[in-house]
Amino acid sequence: MISVVKVAGQQFKVEKDQTLYVPRVEGVAGDKLDLEVLLVDANGKLSVGSAANAKVQAEIVDQVKGDTVIAYKQKRRKGFHKKKGHRTAYTKIKVLSIA
Repeated sequence: MISVVKVAGQQFKVEKDQTLYVPRVEGVAGDKLDLEVLLVDANGKLSVGSAANAKVQAEIVDQVKGDTVIAYKQKRRKGFHKKKGHRTAYTKIKVLSIA
């Protein structure tokens, strides 16, 4: 059974026991989440939107940061340069069930 869920404004295709990284969601490791279901594919039968009547439960595994992204600006012949970086926060979740 496959489902498409919406987490923090982004859509993800998930299956049972799948682990994935989503944009940061408030909570600590061990917390349970109920995800918004957009589509469910149950053995070839598609259910879309509220007709799906499905629930996807997930568990927060960890709060992590992504790789460093460097933004470097420079203006030639002026001696101007600026280096700035950031690490995006992600939440690692595991899908427990699709019902």
